[in-house]
Amino acid sequence: MTLEIDHLCDWVGRTEAMDDLATLAPLRGLSAMLDSDDPPQVGEAIPPCWHWLYFLPMHRQSDIGPDGHPRRGGFLPPVPLPRRMWAGSEIEFRAPLHAGQSLSRRSRIVDVKLKQGRSGSLVFVNVQHEICGDGELAVVERQDLVYREVARPGDPLLALVPAAVPAPNDVQWSRRIEPNEVLLFRYSALTFNGHRIHYDRKYATEVEGYPGLVVQGPLIATLLLDLLRRNLPGAKVQRFGFRAVTPLFDTAAFEVCGKQEGDKAVRLWARNAEGHLAMEASATLA
Repeated sequence: MTLEIDHLCDWVGRTEAMDDLATLAPLRGLSAMLDSDDPPQVGEAIPPCWHWLYFLPMHRQSDIGPDGHPRRGGFLPPVPLPRRMWAGSEIEFRAPLHAGQSLSRRSRIVDVKLKQGRSGSLVFVNVQHEICGDGELAVVERQDLVYREVARPGDPLLALVPAAVPAPNDVQWSRRIEPNEVLLFRYSALTFNGHRIHYDRKYATEVEGYPGLVVQGPLIATLLLDLLRRNLPGAKVQRFGFRAVTPLFDTAAFEVCGKQEGDKAVRLWARNAEGHLAMEASATLA
C-alpha cells in the first residue's frame, strides 16, 4: 500500500475545469423531492448546496465500474480500494448562484493520505472546488472522500468513529424522514449518481455487506439545510460544513434536527432510529 500511496500522491495539485448552465429542471426536481413548492425561477437565487445538481459526472457507460461508479483514474486518483464515500465538506458561499446563470468550476486535488482504521486501510482524498456564476466566484468547497477496503464479516460499517455517539437532545427543530427506495432513487437520478449501494439492494447487502440501501451523504446534508430554510426562511447561509459519523439506511426512519445558537450560528445534525449521531453539521448566517 505504501508504494500505491506514493504513486497516488502524484495526483496532488491536479486540476480540472468544467462548465455548466444552471437549468431549471433539476431545481424543480429537487424542490419536489423535498416536498416544497418554491423552486427558483430564472434570475432567483439557488439555495445553498443545490449547486450539487450541476457539474455531474457524465462518464460513458463503458467506463462505469461494477459498483456503479466510474472506473478509477481520470481526475480523481485511482485508489485501489473498492468502497468509496463522501465523508464531509466545508463550504463558503461568497455570492449567490442564480437560476439560468452560466456556471464554471475549477477543481484541485489538495491532499491524499493513508490511515489505518478498525476495518483496515483508509485513503482520504481532499478536493477543493471553486464555482463561479457568470464569472463571479460564488462557492468554495472542500470535499473529503474516503476509500475503504472490501467488507469482511464482522467489520464495522464505518471506521471513522470509535463507537456510537449519542445525538444531542437539545432539539429546537426536527423533521422525520422516511428513507424509502423511491426517495433514494430520485436523489441518485437528480445527481446522476450510479453508485449501486443507493438503489440496488442485492448489491448493497450481498456485495458491500450493508443491512440495506445507504442514504446518500449529500442528501442528508441537503435535508439539514432544508430544515434550516423551513425554520429560518429569510436566513442567508455564509458557511456550511458537515461530517458523516455513521451511515443511515432505508431500514428505519431518521430525524434531521437543528438549533439556533446566537444570531449567526446554527447547529444541525441527523440522528438514527437508535438515537445515535449520523451526521453533524454547522451553518454560519450572514
